[in-house]
Amino acid sequence: MSKETNFTEGKILSPLLRFMAPVFLALFLQAMYGAVDLMIVGKFAQAVDVSAVSTASQIMMTLTGLISSFAMGATILLGQKIGEGRGREGGEVIGCGIALFAVIGVIFTVLIPLLSRPLSAVMHAPEEAFEETAAYIRICGLGFLLIISYNLIGSIFRGIGDSRTPLITVAIACVANILGDLLLVAVFSMGASGAALATVFAQGISVLLSLLLLRRRPLPFEIRKEHIRFQKTIAKKLTLLGLPIALQDLLVGISFPVILAIVNSLGLIASAGVGVAEKVCGFIMLIPSAFMQAMSAFVAQNVGARRYDRARKSLFYAILASFVPAVIMFYLGFFHGDLLAGIFANDLDVILAAADYLKAYAIDCLLTCFLFCFIGYFNGLGSTRFVMIQGIVGAFCVRVPVSFLMSRWEPVSMFHIGLATPVSTVLQVALCTIFFLYQRKKMRE
Repeated sequence: MSKETNFTEGKILSPLLRFMAPVFLALFLQAMYGAVDLMIVGKFAQAVDVSAVSTASQIMMTLTGLISSFAMGATILLGQKIGEGRGREGGEVIGCGIALFAVIGVIFTVLIPLLSRPLSAVMHAPEEAFEETAAYIRICGLGFLLIISYNLIGSIFRGIGDSRTPLITVAIACVANILGDLLLVAVFSMGASGAALATVFAQGISVLLSLLLLRRRPLPFEIRKEHIRFQKTIAKKLTLLGLPIALQDLLVGISFPVILAIVNSLGLIASAGVGVAEKVCGFIMLIPSAFMQAMSAFVAQNVGARRYDRARKSLFYAILASFVPAVIMFYLGFFHGDLLAGIFANDLDVILAAADYLKAYAIDCLLTCFLFCFIGYFNGLGSTRFVMIQGIVGAFCVRVPVSFLMSRWEPVSMFHIGLATPVSTVLQVALCTIFFLYQRKKMRE
């Protein structure tokens, strides 16, 4: 096994950071898909299109997160096989994953366009932006099979300890997305529909490049045609690992559109403001998200090798390493939210609403460096059902109720509504700490 893929020996922090850095950059560029859509639409289109893209992209982000999280099951299982020294079985894992995700992809590709208008209605899309919102969802839905393919291929690379290849493919695709946005939105004035078409086109390029690089890259296992089939044992393991993560991310992801729906009832400016703020938050949360993904692969290999001590040490290293950028993100979000929001919008009222909302998210930055590292650790350990439970509790017992109550508290403040997120994170960190101590005690017995 090459040093690039072996996390079970030697130092902990430096290999973890080397693996995390490309993951972070890839996440940054992935976030650019939606951010560039909103940025270019905000500069070259109308407030109606900004509202449409912000609302519809929340739905697509939720659905994409569902698939990405389910694919995490393949990352974890591959990592464990490599840690156990049984990397050759990886071909069967990937083959079964391809068969499983192909069925899921066809179902989503059919359902999402058909449900584009009901989904827009559920999100309380403002009447002026309703048709544009539905069109964005419909177009992205037709290309959803590409989104599924990209996430599965990315999970393969991360499972074998390669975070650089997904970075290369998404970087090229991001450039294609920017060019597509400039052509369809700025030149041809296609608004939200043009932004959606550019996103789907860019995802297609990313998938083609990923397949090409996957075929040329030496792998610790062989993928043959006969591997591409349902195997009950493997499919069960993939589902048991990936489904709880997917359900957690889906339900937690739903909580944010629910919050956006609550805000949409406050008017177009509030809707656009929170949409802009969510795009900024997507970037602010990239570092903890990168640590979470890196931890999942790192811990999975060490669990396979029964190096539980290394797995625990990696958790503490990750928290310490992510805390410094968390402080920086807090400062930028709390004191300079207007400058960050101004990147994505020109309307002063929209910028001010977004900046007020960002102050609450800035507080959350100081907490997510703990939460996301915990989640990555538990995912790699295989404790994905606990990850699901704590996420659902935080989202629906705290985040949504608090957001609703704050939206009824006169005078209405975007900051007060946004406080629901850090309050939820406090509870989740507490739950994770208790479960970590419980598991550590159990392992010693």
